[in-house]
Amino acid sequence: MTEQNPSAEQKPQVTNLAQVDVETVNAELVRMHQSSAGAVHADDLDVTMSALAQAKAANLKVTDSIVATLSADEAAVQNSVVGVAQTKEISLNGAAGVVVAGSVEFGNAYAGIVAGREVRGERIESMILLSRNVQGNVSTVIDTRGAIIAGLVGGLFAGIMLLLGRMLFGKK
Repeated sequence: MTEQNPSAEQKPQVTNLAQVDVETVNAELVRMHQSSAGAVHADDLDVTMSALAQAKAANLKVTDSIVATLSADEAAVQNSVVGVAQTKEISLNGAAGVVVAGSVEFGNAYAGIVAGREVRGERIESMILLSRNVQGNVSTVIDTRGAIIAGLVGGLFAGIMLLLGRMLFGKK
């Protein structure tokens, strides 16, 4: 008969954090208020006025917070800043560096790079937007067609520079 360590297999059901600084949290439900954490892994994660380096959850709700990276099935981000978001579905009001998702819904948002199968929003401002289906008022520097053209031109320019470099400085 083998003994099993119950603490290694079971995670706490609920963890409430208020005005604390922790390294790692692993629970089914995590609520954070005015706290900071290095990494949080949870089924349901509710973050208010907090800072997270890494968040991984099935359902994630972020309000008035800063998150460096988040990975979730469903995420709702309100008045917050996110560095990188990878989700199946995300609703964003705030700012994000990179958003990769199946379905993206922006309220009043600013984003650097947005890649999604479906993007909807009232007002979206982004640098690069890659999507099959876009609905709403979008202001972007580079859209899907522009990104393809920029990639082709950049590749052509790099190739020409490499050929010229070999011709001028190559050994005989």
